[in-house]
Amino acid sequence: MKYYLEFEKPVAELQRKLEELKRHEETSSLAISFQEEIALIEKKIQETREQIFSNLNAHQRVQLARHPKRPYTLDYIHHIFSDFSELHGDRLFGDDRAMVGGFASLDDQKVMVVGTQKGRDTKENIMRNFGSAHPEGYRKALRLMKMADKFSLPIVAFIDTAGAYPGIGAEERHIAEAIAVNLREMMLLEVPVIAIVIGEGGSGGALGIGVADKVLILENAYYSVISPEGCAAILWKNQSAIPKAAESLRITADQLQSLKLVDDIIPEPLGGAQNDVDIVADSIKSTLKSTLSSLLSTSKEDLMKNRYSKFRSLGRFVEA
Repeated sequence: MKYYLEFEKPVAELQRKLEELKRHEETSSLAISFQEEIALIEKKIQETREQIFSNLNAHQRVQLARHPKRPYTLDYIHHIFSDFSELHGDRLFGDDRAMVGGFASLDDQKVMVVGTQKGRDTKENIMRNFGSAHPEGYRKALRLMKMADKFSLPIVAFIDTAGAYPGIGAEERHIAEAIAVNLREMMLLEVPVIAIVIGEGGSGGALGIGVADKVLILENAYYSVISPEGCAAILWKNQSAIPKAAESLRITADQLQSLKLVDDIIPEPLGGAQNDVDIVADSIKSTLKSTLSSLLSTSKEDLMKNRYSKFRSLGRFVEA
């Protein structure tokens, strides 16, 4: 069943009329053709889609990044890599199913893949904790990244989370410390690290696997220190300010690239990645291969120095 976001309602209405017309043509006992009318509606649908998706604001892109049909980390892993062998557990507390990872092959190149994983239905979302990892998730990710460092394997991280889990259990097991350790240790990895924001890039939960030599982002993904909802609640004390907050945060791919917070934008098909997973996966794969080729030709010393300089240079300020 097709799912439509609020701003897609004009397309949904036209699609409903188109289906009714096709159904009427199939069931009518009269030899009447509606092909001309069908062609006109199909053209109108395409024009409406192009108009809507060529003028998306920041809040609409956030909604698209959260689309329930959008591909998740494991979808891309199975499309892009071969021989994926998932690894489990942090060797300290347990296995967090919101964080996945393991060995894989990018054509002939062996890599370590990690990423946050959401669920498709209620049962899976409970298992995946809605893509919000506990401390053991970040410790598992770090364990896998250190293993990759030991065996000189490049690391690919897929980011898609509203944020790390903020519950009591996570606080008791030191979620802030787990993320902080990841930030420190990822800076010291001697192998290439590539991070890709494929949906939501929420706060420290995203940054906990996002310290990378190259940070890529899908066209309709976002990367932010706080959600637009949280920002609106804190600054404006009003949920009606969510669109204003989304724009003020400068969290869309093009805005992030202008601020040099991401390195490259990977395009999506009209309407979002959920409309053609194969095309998006192929785009990610080709970008990964070219980016990795460049990073693998860089010495370990330069790799670490460039990574450090990259993150030290982030941010701008002006003096009054």
